[in-house]
Amino acid sequence: MSWRAKWAGKSEGRMELAADKSQDPALEQALENFRLSIHAWSDAAYNRPRTAAKTVRHWSWRLATSCALGCVLVAGSVAGGVYERHQRQEMARIAAQQAAQQKLAAEQRAREEEEDLLAKVDSDVSREVPSAMEPLAQLMAEDEAQ
Repeated sequence: MSWRAKWAGKSEGRMELAADKSQDPALEQALENFRLSIHAWSDAAYNRPRTAAKTVRHWSWRLATSCALGCVLVAGSVAGGVYERHQRQEMARIAAQQAAQQKLAAEQRAREEEEDLLAKVDSDVSREVPSAMEPLAQLMAEDEAQ
């Protein structure tokens, strides 16, 4: 369906309405009065002077509280970060001390083991009497026992 056909149908409808209006003058007069009153009302509504209602809002206390809460939030975040950093440093210091103590204890144990090993080797290797004088030492040990 083309646009010409659509417009043709609408114009025919308007013609029929015009024919109906001419048949009933009372209805036509009532509709004309209604249309004029609507136009007058809308013209009056659009043309009347308008005043903007000024609303007074006090933002000072809201601004002050929001700034104060923001500052508290920032200060809390910074303080939490500083505390966390301090805790990590303290834990690292304690861990370093423990590692140093363990290292010293391990070195001391190693020195003691070396000394014990050297003492054992010394006692195993050393003799009170040289091997050439051993028979004489045994005789002296028997005389003392009697």
